[in-house]
Amino acid sequence: MKTAERHPLEPFLPVHARLLMLGSFPPQRKRWSMEFFYPNLQNDMWRIFGLLFFEDRDHFLTGDRKAFDRERIESFCRGRGIAIYDTAEEVIRLKDNASDQFLQVVREVDLKALLRRIPQCRNVVATGGKAAETAARLLECEVPAVGDFSTFMLDGRMMRFWRMPSSSRAYPIPLERKAAIYRTMAEACELTAE
Repeated sequence: MKTAERHPLEPFLPVHARLLMLGSFPPQRKRWSMEFFYPNLQNDMWRIFGLLFFEDRDHFLTGDRKAFDRERIESFCRGRGIAIYDTAEEVIRLKDNASDQFLQVVREVDLKALLRRIPQCRNVVATGGKAAETAARLLECEVPAVGDFSTFMLDGRMMRFWRMPSSSRAYPIPLERKAAIYRTMAEACELTAE
């Protein structure tokens, strides 16, 4: 019998966060290149952000290109007002991989409570299908099409819920196309303004 696995990271919630980015759950530690979100070198989230903000897919890699640079990523996210967490706090891996398809969620995040900790946030972004379905249910809103948003209210705050393509290489569209879809969201959320 497989045992439940608790989320290994605390939510990353910069005090002035304007956007909360949600995945489903981190990969197994053996696949990590750093102690932060999207740690697997085979996941392209930080390459997407490198292309989007710096026109350099390798911007967030360490000098030897064997890991992502946690300090640079955290500093960037704080500066842009990007908070990060996941929709599941406890899962059972049905197979020995990171695929959402084989994650059984034992306990979901209390998403509304998380959003109350970042009162300037007006945008929630799901970075894949399973995260989008879970977050939409928790926020009581529609699951938007990839690249689009739906709206919801939280404590009098009108908010947008975005669905972005998965940064996993298993999601079969080119990195440049994924970055273009993320760019539309980032511009609408005013993340690209310096």
